[in-house]
Amino acid sequence: SVKQIVVGQPLRLDGTRGSMAEEAERFAQRVQKQIGVPVDMVDERLTSWEAERLLEEVQGRFIRDEKLTGSKKPKNVKAKMTVDAMAAAFILKEYLDRRGQTAEKACAK
Repeated sequence: SVKQIVVGQPLRLDGTRGSMAEEAERFAQRVQKQIGVPVDMVDERLTSWEAERLLEEVQGRFIRDEKLTGSKKPKNVKAKMTVDAMAAAFILKEYLDRRGQTAEKACAK
């Protein structure tokens, strides 16, 4: 059974909350209320960028065509979904890393 849900919190680069972060927080609250499972918010700044860079490195091609045309639109839906999935993995890793640090501190006491 599900014991924890992790939701990305799209903060601005300077760390402040904008309308998207507020919407994500409302979503997390609705999920927690409806499902009854704790929801943890994780900073998702730059996760899509990290995912794109990693995929470009691994696949040897650009996920976005912005380097050629200046466009920030994904080349195709499949590439966008791949970037989103990789970004979600980065968010989950951040959550697990943070949780591990908390567990390590608790064990050290």
